[in-house]
Amino acid sequence: MAAEAQFARMNGLGNMILVVDMRGRGDAVTPAAAVALNADPATRFDQIMAIHDPKVDGTDAFIDILNCDGTKAQACGNGTRCVVQALAAETGRKVFTFQTVAGILNAVEHEDGTISVDMGAPVFDWNRIPLAEEFYDTSRIELQIGPIDAPVLHSPAAMSMGNPHAVFWVDRDPMSFDLDRFGPLLENHPMFPEKANITLAQVTSPSAMTTRTWERGAGLTLACGSAACAAAVSGARTGRTGRTVAVTVASSPNRGTLTIEWRGDDHVVMTGPAEWEWSGTLDPSTGAFRRDETAAAAR
Repeated sequence: MAAEAQFARMNGLGNMILVVDMRGRGDAVTPAAAVALNADPATRFDQIMAIHDPKVDGTDAFIDILNCDGTKAQACGNGTRCVVQALAAETGRKVFTFQTVAGILNAVEHEDGTISVDMGAPVFDWNRIPLAEEFYDTSRIELQIGPIDAPVLHSPAAMSMGNPHAVFWVDRDPMSFDLDRFGPLLENHPMFPEKANITLAQVTSPSAMTTRTWERGAGLTLACGSAACAAAVSGARTGRTGRTVAVTVASSPNRGTLTIEWRGDDHVVMTGPAEWEWSGTLDPSTGAFRRDETAAAAR
């Protein structure tokens, strides 16, 4: 049995996150542990953010990200905000630099408690997203669901925000679509050799939109930060919005909002909240866990 690791159950706009402290040790949270944790209602999650010792000079930690099915994820914006809040509470610091498999992320906690994460630059090249077919213009690719003469969803924008995304534009509330039926088909469509996050986006003004996402490896989630970034960038790229957009996540509690800015230097900055729920310890090899009943009183 591996030594237990400290963890916190947190959320970013309802996106269920487990932040696991793996610093000072050489093992990792296993896929089997992730599946076991997700099977328990108390620890069900969308992503695990495992904090490891830094591998690169100038960074504060390496973040290993796991989906609820045990697969690896390259990026998780809502989870990164949770990591920042946890480390800020521990250290008193406000500015952090993390390494992920998708690259370097810089983040800052503001005085009002919101957290900004620089998610890096979007990728539009078809072979780097990646897509299975060559498209010169990935702002609108040939893909649809439904009858050929009356598709339910069609012509998504495709891009990578460290992970592959397809954004379908819709003209009504994304919650009115049967995404739990379409999501698995589109996530696993042959067009996406590494699968994809599938987002429905409704533009409500030049500076606002509403989204709902089926996450690769996690299914329907209450929020997805990288998908909000992909939708905002795709909105600006296609002339539907400006480069700063309030993204309301339709499925999150109280329809929470993220502010996404696609800056002039091509970097995408996401700003929003994070919330601590409870803490405990877990075995990273099996997923067996214990809740710390004293943690709430200490916060």
